[in-house]
Amino acid sequence: MSINVKEEVLTKLSYKEILKILPHRFPFLFVDKIIEVNLEEKYIIGQKNTCLNEQYFQGHFPEKPIMPGVLVLEALAQTGGIYCHLKGYSDKLCALLRIDKAKFRHPVFPGDVLTLRANEIYLGSKGGKFQGEARIGDKLVAEAEISCVLLEKDTI
Repeated sequence: MSINVKEEVLTKLSYKEILKILPHRFPFLFVDKIIEVNLEEKYIIGQKNTCLNEQYFQGHFPEKPIMPGVLVLEALAQTGGIYCHLKGYSDKLCALLRIDKAKFRHPVFPGDVLTLRANEIYLGSKGGKFQGEARIGDKLVAEAEISCVLLEKDTI
């Protein structure tokens, strides 16, 4: 599937397509697929499938493994980064700048499927801000405002 940023509604970006967009790689890539993107309504929905084999579960916490909250926020930030790329900033790197109003409402356990939604608050040539929500089914597990800066790829 070719990624056509002219379309207003895109669906189902695969893991392979995400690898072409984000610079992250295992074990620090936290978006497994994109379920939906709507550029007109300014949102993106991604998915992260958690698995007991992931390294962070081995030490956080061995008797009761929980996905670290900062990694849930990183998954939301990466989802926003994909959105920036699809919105037309494919020549830039979207880097995390700031997290505000973060709230963790429920733990994420191995086997959970996280639905990651980033709603654009604003986005311009220098950066942007998203309202992010992570859910397991209908249950809200984390939320935050996530700001990013857009950097020239050749300066990094």
